[in-house]
Amino acid sequence: MRRSSLISLSLLFLSTSVMAAPAAVKVDVLQTKLDHPWSLAFLPDNQGMLITLRGGQLKHWQTGKGLSDPIVGIPKVWDSGQGGLFDVVLAPDFEKSRRVWLSYAEVGNDGKAGTAVGYGRLSDDLSRVEAFQVVFRQMPKLSTGNHFGGRLVFDGKGYLFIGLGENNQRPTAQDLDKLQGKVVRLTDQGKVPTDNPFVDKAGARPEIWSYGIRNPQGMAMNPWTDVLWLNEHGPRGGDEINIPEKGKNYGWPLATHGINYSGLKIPEAKGEHVEGTEPPLFVWKVSPAVSGMAFYNSDVFPQWKNKLFVGALKEKDVIVLSVNGDKVTEDGRILGDKGDRVRDVRVGPDGYLYVLTDESDGQLLKVSPSGT
Repeated sequence: MRRSSLISLSLLFLSTSVMAAPAAVKVDVLQTKLDHPWSLAFLPDNQGMLITLRGGQLKHWQTGKGLSDPIVGIPKVWDSGQGGLFDVVLAPDFEKSRRVWLSYAEVGNDGKAGTAVGYGRLSDDLSRVEAFQVVFRQMPKLSTGNHFGGRLVFDGKGYLFIGLGENNQRPTAQDLDKLQGKVVRLTDQGKVPTDNPFVDKAGARPEIWSYGIRNPQGMAMNPWTDVLWLNEHGPRGGDEINIPEKGKNYGWPLATHGINYSGLKIPEAKGEHVEGTEPPLFVWKVSPAVSGMAFYNSDVFPQWKNKLFVGALKEKDVIVLSVNGDKVTEDGRILGDKGDRVRDVRVGPDGYLYVLTDESDGQLLKVSPSGT
């Protein structure tokens, strides 16, 4: 199914000021009937993309051919609460190795779960993932269905970053002997790099790159600085954008701009900023429930140059931000008129924006500035 429509912009109000709104956009619906899609990865040579469905399926989509049957060889996932099949990324040497990386929720013997990551070889006919092996497990397994994280990003230097939620166990984000509330860094073979900040430190996991993170939902390499950015859910208020640097502490739950869903203060919180922790680069005082994010670094649509697109689950939108060095300002929002939860946002090799909506009848959208 394919159709085009013009989506008018909803204006964003922050305090008493009205932010400038980007132009209206054109939306093509490329695929419907996706059961809670979570992520996508573009295949080379115009072969389309891989799409994960949270329930545990990986599918191939291509223009003119539509959606494939489920690709076989996918690990068994724990499809409960926020758990399921999460991210899919291609190895940096995919054209040689055909290696595909997946993250997913994995249950333990006691019924609690954590995030696992592994890879396998995508068959030449795109029907199978062969010889899948798990190379990373979030330990201990503490989740009863919440805050898995699961985003995967290669940095262009052969290292893989994994964003991990704190499983809704707040204090663990500060515990260096646990993998909750962390960004971890591995080699492209799934090994621990020798220059990770906590290698050989007693009582600390060597996989850890940075910590003090609540529930990261979007991660991307900034193409202008070559450093990792992430966004994360706050509690009630206080969604953030951070630049997770080597060995640094991003504060959760000691520092937060949010409160508990009950309306009470976070018990461990000591303020919006706590000495020894890194302040967020950008904060939403009212949580949009941020999701996938993508920097726009294509020449196809100059009006989008230096923009950062961030999905929103609760506010059912795509947030448009301008990036100038490490300064971020919000320009406005697009897709709000569709009324769908947005799970992932990616810039395709063709310069268009691709969006997945997180619904039982989820959609794959192709977005461009109107008039194009």
